[in-house]
Amino acid sequence: MSSGSVLGIFATEEGGVPKPSVDSIDVRLNGVYGERIRDTKHHGGPKRAVCILSNQTLESLQQDGHPINGGSTGENLLLDITEDQLGPGIRLKFRHVELEISTPAPPCKTIQESFTDGDFTQLSHKLNPLRTRWYAKVIQEGLISTGESFIIKTNA
Repeated sequence: MSSGSVLGIFATEEGGVPKPSVDSIDVRLNGVYGERIRDTKHHGGPKRAVCILSNQTLESLQQDGHPINGGSTGENLLLDITEDQLGPGIRLKFRHVELEISTPAPPCKTIQESFTDGDFTQLSHKLNPLRTRWYAKVIQEGLISTGESFIIKTNA
């Protein structure tokens, strides 16, 4: 089994982006406790409880000149993990929490300020399969903290 670590955690009680950095989040079945989701049609809920971004993806976009930063595209977790280690059915086991990747998180114009010329499609799984954010459902509730390690389970 592979492992990774939590490089950044982001959440907001006000909704929207960018999400500010926080030390930890309380992950519940329907999402991050205390976090406000403005667009519940497209975000949040049991199958989209937590939004995840690989640091590899963030750094690749930054190297291409995009002004993206942790939390600027709405992710809750910035993980030290390669993009190819994420996908539907993959489980991430943290100290107190277990998440299962459910689906790619489709980008929208709300995050356009994170991209040169507003090209938020840079995070489109359909156009760039190895550059995307992911939604996860919660298997086990609890706290996740910055710097925490996790195990990647490929058999969900």
